[in-house]
Amino acid sequence: MKLKVAVIFGGESVEHEISVISAVQAIHSLDKNKYEVIPVYISKKREMYTGSILNDISNFKNINTMFDKLKKVYFVNDNGVVKLEPVKKGLFSKTISVIDVVLPIVHGTNGEDGVLQGYLEMLNIPYTSSDVIASAVGQDKVVMKCVLENAKIDMTDWFWIYGFEVEEKIDEIKDKANKIGYPLIIKPACLGSSIGIEFAENFDELLEAIDKCSKYDNKIVIEHKLNNFREVNCSVLGSIYKAKTSVLEEVSKGEFLDFSRKYISKSNNKMGMASLKRDVPAKLNKNLENKVKEVAIKTFNAIGSHGVCRIDFLIDENERVLVNEINNIPGSLSFYLWKHEGVEYKKLLDELIEGALNRANKKQKMIFSYQSNVLEGYNGIKGSKGSKQ
Repeated sequence: MKLKVAVIFGGESVEHEISVISAVQAIHSLDKNKYEVIPVYISKKREMYTGSILNDISNFKNINTMFDKLKKVYFVNDNGVVKLEPVKKGLFSKTISVIDVVLPIVHGTNGEDGVLQGYLEMLNIPYTSSDVIASAVGQDKVVMKCVLENAKIDMTDWFWIYGFEVEEKIDEIKDKANKIGYPLIIKPACLGSSIGIEFAENFDELLEAIDKCSKYDNKIVIEHKLNNFREVNCSVLGSIYKAKTSVLEEVSKGEFLDFSRKYISKSNNKMGMASLKRDVPAKLNKNLENKVKEVAIKTFNAIGSHGVCRIDFLIDENERVLVNEINNIPGSLSFYLWKHEGVEYKKLLDELIEGALNRANKKQKMIFSYQSNVLEGYNGIKGSKGSKQ
């Protein structure tokens, strides 16, 4: 019997369209001899839909025209069985499908940050991505950096503020900025795909950049901007029990890539990331390559990631390996890096699904609650220690 796999994608984040691209790639790569694939699209209004037209990316060119051809749905746990049900039920309406495992390919807010993972935990359904905590840590650059600092993992010099505190902390911000040194790179803490990133060469530009970033997030990360660096990415696949690294890719030398360069720009008749010059494998000496892979595994374990992630590094002119960020649900699930290791996309997806089922099996053997008789004698709202005499 085929496993029924729900591929969840879309969402309200600014990375909505990137999620669509990544999900359709996965839908077409899943082995149809093993799996029955059910696409579940989350609109920007947080409504869930399913329908076969979601399998064709050309239908997303005008998303608003799709909804009349789709069925609005919701998940329900019915006696331990997770089902996908239609929101509007007629007399002869049937369950759309039982779901065995979920493949979340939702980037950014409410998808990659632990919110969707919490929903899936409540449903008690196996899923292929990192859990609630690891997802939240990976999405929030402030929390991530604190965790990595505690694990003694190197990063560029940085500090963070709440955007609304600028006026009352202006002297403190000025001192910290001078301490780590200009130029600076300013980022919203919880966005990906290089959205909202600003740069500053002096304090006036820093204040302006903070104001712009505050439109995206309350938390603002401020880092020293390297002038001579190499940007190298490494994918990690597995769990805290056992994980492996992909080949490395080098995507830029000394130049930060914004959203437009990554996804919209066109070169040699190729769009976005496909148009970028990249070296796969990266042309690093063996010692440096091994160092990046070692730090990638250490980062993966420090955050408690699961499934497939991509860790982005900056290598400075002294060949220091600095973690830039971790993507717990990377674009295209980083399949192109595993292909160079002899792992085709179908096999990568097989390993993700197998890992999700194994994690669910381990979790079933853990103790989360125990029987008690605390409420046996409860007879009113008197507090847990009873009423006052």
